[in-house]
Amino acid sequence: MKRKAHPYERLSDEELMQHIRERDRMAFEVLYDRYSRLMYNYFFRMLWRDKERARDFTQDLFSKVIHHAGQYDATRSFKTWIYSVAHNMCKNEYAKHEVRQRAAVELKNEESMQQAESGKAMDRKLFNEKLKEALDEMDEVKRTTFELRFYQELSIPEISEIMQCSEGTVKSRLFYLLKDLHKKLKMFEGIAVWMAVIMVSIEILMEKLG
Repeated sequence: MKRKAHPYERLSDEELMQHIRERDRMAFEVLYDRYSRLMYNYFFRMLWRDKERARDFTQDLFSKVIHHAGQYDATRSFKTWIYSVAHNMCKNEYAKHEVRQRAAVELKNEESMQQAESGKAMDRKLFNEKLKEALDEMDEVKRTTFELRFYQELSIPEISEIMQCSEGTVKSRLFYLLKDLHKKLKMFEGIAVWMAVIMVSIEILMEKLG
């Protein structure tokens, strides 16, 4: 028998936050169902693919949603607000873990490159590993910009609000980070074509902005 939808499921995120401000448990449960998986995936990719850490951060994030509901501005998009909170949580975590294992990453990069060059067929799994390593080598700003745009599929204006910078800055960051990725993943010519297409699209957007 199909479960009957709760009336709250028809409410917008912003309306649910109004109810959460009044300590409405059902409103929180509906909002949690909408965003928990998205936020877990965000933390998982941003925090070194650590499942336990991603779970802890997701729980902490929704605790913040409850405790800071009274400070939420209902005129602002909830989606950009929650990603802003998550973004700041990641920034704080990066500050605690500045030491990166660059030597190990570079060694693995070389091994992956040799495998790619000797193989006759394109190995998508290898490409994904190389992409992950290339992203891990980027600074926090570039990695976050890539994550929000291509994994979370947020718009340029949404990323601009979350990262507190202009839309032109977001487009510029995307252009240069994709250009950098294209160089690092040049061995994967077949798969890397999509990055070239994206770069052209961003160039067009930047020309329009200018």
